[in-house]
Amino acid sequence: MALVPIHMPQLGESIAEATIVRVLFNEGDPVLADTDLIEVETNKAVMGVTAPCTGILGQVLAEAGTSYPVGTVLGYIEVSAEDAKRLGFEEDEPGKAKSKKPEKKRVEKPAAPEPVEPTVKGGLPVPAHAGGASYLSPRMKARMAEFGLRAADLASIAGSGASARVTIEDLERFMAGIERNKTTPASPMRKAVADAMIRSWSRPLATVVRPIQLDNLLAHRKTHPAKPGPALYALRALAIALGENLACAGRLIGERIVHPPSVDIGFAVEAEDGVMVPVIRNADQSPLDDLVPRYNRLVELARQRRLPPGDTGGSIATVTNYGTFGLTIATPIPLPEQTLLIGMGVGQTVPFWNPAIEEFIPVIEAQFTLSFDHRVLDGGAAGRLLKRVAELLEDPAQL
Repeated sequence: MALVPIHMPQLGESIAEATIVRVLFNEGDPVLADTDLIEVETNKAVMGVTAPCTGILGQVLAEAGTSYPVGTVLGYIEVSAEDAKRLGFEEDEPGKAKSKKPEKKRVEKPAAPEPVEPTVKGGLPVPAHAGGASYLSPRMKARMAEFGLRAADLASIAGSGASARVTIEDLERFMAGIERNKTTPASPMRKAVADAMIRSWSRPLATVVRPIQLDNLLAHRKTHPAKPGPALYALRALAIALGENLACAGRLIGERIVHPPSVDIGFAVEAEDGVMVPVIRNADQSPLDDLVPRYNRLVELARQRRLPPGDTGGSIATVTNYGTFGLTIATPIPLPEQTLLIGMGVGQTVPFWNPAIEEFIPVIEAQFTLSFDHRVLDGGAAGRLLKRVAELLEDPAQL
């Protein structure tokens, strides 16, 4: 018998590793080629690692809850020597196919840093050669790496060093206090959201707000056989508005504004421990009726966290309906790759002055927010874009 390795595949262009969720077969079970053997979780979705060939599942090296980089051997499939040769796997030694089983590497924790007497500067203890509040010494960086911390995590620590700089002693006291509290490990999804928001917040973001009447939209939805969700109406309206003026969706890269080749719009779907953002490609090219089945399919896949890589990422904007939580207004943050994000609040009945009859009449109105990268858009351009979205939503026959 020969052993054919099962490698951690490249599950997306920017994905370097994945976490094992569960192994779907037991060692010794027969498996067919292209059958899902292992469920893995990335920061985007839950996906399957398939069998490279038909055979018997041999030793499984992967452990649930552990992350492995792309290319790692997760286990082996036992096949006959003839089948291994036919499949293009050459034996390095009798009984083993081309890739040998890797030995599990023992990860040694770095030795604890030796205590260093602080230098007193202005009556405050600071490590020698400190350069100010923003300075992170190699010793501090090493200790932060052991704890899995980033520079942003130090914001919650009151520094006792010069200019309120966080010292090693501050960090140690803070972490000792954390250990006395109940903690749970952050999921890959939660860590991915945190990373995205940190990168998004590095830009100057602004928000404009506009009330939009929903009476015509709700009447149109009531008569539509598929009953599209309000977020899909907003997505289609935004796509049309951007298709008419794609300059609003440009991204600032260096000293150039990069304009997207197509109007790809994402929409937020609440999933377990986070939010998934599936994308509808070329959303300005298809009428609302054609978008409904695509939208519904992506919502279901997103809730299961099984979105294919081609249905995520690369969008120029996102639509989110925080009104489903009873919120009237919010300031959501665009993803790092995006310039725009439209949010819609809950619909409320409010009085509206009708000049034709010179009376107040009740209308259903919701607050819409447009958050944008202020480096690319100014308030006037953002306001005009939101005005066009409002015109389309108040006349849904155009969608």
